[in-house]
Amino acid sequence: MRYQPGTVASIEQGRGFPPRVFVERAEEVRDAFGVLKGVYKHATREKGLASWFRQWADLEEQAISLYTWENRLVPGLLQTDAYARTLFGGRIPMFTDSEIEAQVTARLARQALLDDRPNTLFSFIIEEHVLRRPIGGTHVMRQQIEHLLAATEPRNLEFQVMPAERGFHAGLNGPIRLLETPDNEWFAYCEGQENSQFATNPQTISVLHMRYAKLRSQALTPEDSRSLLERMRGAL
Repeated sequence: MRYQPGTVASIEQGRGFPPRVFVERAEEVRDAFGVLKGVYKHATREKGLASWFRQWADLEEQAISLYTWENRLVPGLLQTDAYARTLFGGRIPMFTDSEIEAQVTARLARQALLDDRPNTLFSFIIEEHVLRRPIGGTHVMRQQIEHLLAATEPRNLEFQVMPAERGFHAGLNGPIRLLETPDNEWFAYCEGQENSQFATNPQTISVLHMRYAKLRSQALTPEDSRSLLERMRGAL
């Protein structure tokens, strides 16, 4: 299989979700006549499972490319403590104080990826109105914008803003997350109100890639996006 025994055990016991190459190798080793590939295709269509995000978080830690389009909120990897705390504090159904702390801690812990993976290409595109929505008030948003300015400095992080003056664009269907593994496999993750979808289907990922490429061309350049952030900070 060319995988560590612990990885195989995790997948066999349902704790981890297998990448496509794992299934292809398993087909060969077990001489399964396409049965595993058939089951895998249907399994990837399951929706609304909280385990999908745990699988995505595991893949994030090894990704060599990570693309994020957001038109609702500042992406979790770029949120400040105060911004995240405001979101979790206003959640419905409500979290307890201890649950808020646990959620904020987990979110901030994920941000270590930006420092720990200097060879990973991070690309973020955010709708301008997200940055103008005063989540937590003026002080919180000023801190958030300052944080974004600091986060956009590394060469491996690309940050773009979709300007409000842009009418129709390729991201109106909702957020997009794409990542590439060291084996050059691509996965996608999309969130809804009370459900989420982890996608491995090549056709689905191809469509999302096309949309993301179009978003990159429609958004402001990284340099113009940074200038816009600086003007926003000055206005607060």
